[in-house]
Amino acid sequence: MRKFLGYILSPIAIIAFMLVLVIFQPIQWVAYKVFGYSAHKKVVDILNLCLFSTVYLVGNTVTFTNKQNLPTGRPMIFMANHQSLLDIPPLIYYLRKYHAKFISKIELTRGIPSISYNLKVGGGANIDRNDARQSLMEMGKLGTRMKENNWSAVIFPEGTRSKTGQVKTFQAGGIAIILKKCPNALIVPIAINNSWKMIRYGLYPLNTFTKMTWEVLEPIETDFGTVEERVNEAENRIKKALNQA
Repeated sequence: MRKFLGYILSPIAIIAFMLVLVIFQPIQWVAYKVFGYSAHKKVVDILNLCLFSTVYLVGNTVTFTNKQNLPTGRPMIFMANHQSLLDIPPLIYYLRKYHAKFISKIELTRGIPSISYNLKVGGGANIDRNDARQSLMEMGKLGTRMKENNWSAVIFPEGTRSKTGQVKTFQAGGIAIILKKCPNALIVPIAINNSWKMIRYGLYPLNTFTKMTWEVLEPIETDFGTVEERVNEAENRIKKALNQA
């Protein structure tokens, strides 16, 4: 029944999602060109609120829980498991006061309304997976911007999305590069649950009436072992929160 409803409701949600992208493209451009970073960021925050709100059109829900007393004047690395492209808009919106930046494939900086423009000017790292040197340099630049501006970063250490929700092994390489440039960054695990179920049949039909959750877990301080040990601890905490430990 839920899949059947997806055939009926998905076109509404998909059209709404695309309309949001198209409408916010010129708004972003004006905000950035005329008013600068702060205005552009506010527009991007609202853009992502509108994007993930479209999931309610198919009966799905988004619940973001943050019971941690996180600092606002310190860089942080939010480390999350990755289940679908839908993971990103709630993270951008609910972590907005932390100025969280993303590491993205350079291919995404072209051809996607609103998203490509934001990736170009938003301050994140756009990496070429076929060019190791460029990727390392971009990660290092992101770490420098984090240190200089007290920005944060969101990283999916699995490298690729999990199509079944099972957490894959976290990789520490990129995080180590960022921490080399921004050594006081606090690592904050985030457990994402059930977003994979929304696209279990692909982009069409979207699954319906799925309860999706994002939960911020206890942060890991810089005095907790090596970088690899901190990353491994973040992975373990996420698995425990998802009952995969």
